[in-house]
Amino acid sequence: MKDYELTVLIHPDLETDLETPLGKVRTIVTNAGGEIVKEDNWGKKKLAYRIKGEAFAVYVYMDVKLPAEALLKISNTLNITDEVLRYLLVTVDEKGRKALEEAKASASATDAGSGE
Repeated sequence: MKDYELTVLIHPDLETDLETPLGKVRTIVTNAGGEIVKEDNWGKKKLAYRIKGEAFAVYVYMDVKLPAEALLKISNTLNITDEVLRYLLVTVDEKGRKALEEAKASASATDAGSGE
């Protein structure tokens, strides 16, 4: 299984009961043989342009592990899910993620050293 990042834009009217559409997305991922490693709700944000007549959406980010054959199944299902305005499913850039972690570690070490 390979690591992927899934960002889902959920219809803003569902913000009050976000667990129902998120449960649907989680079910889609797990039924395709995937596993959700991390989930982060970024909240309701204004869109750069209207999507399906909506100016806002609730952003939810997930780190997922998926088998190769699950990608098409998940994409096709999310395309026809009414609660999902848009989604982005991309492969994790391991080099970029490692560089970011190293930069954070060196910045925190620098901050700790300058506090004395």
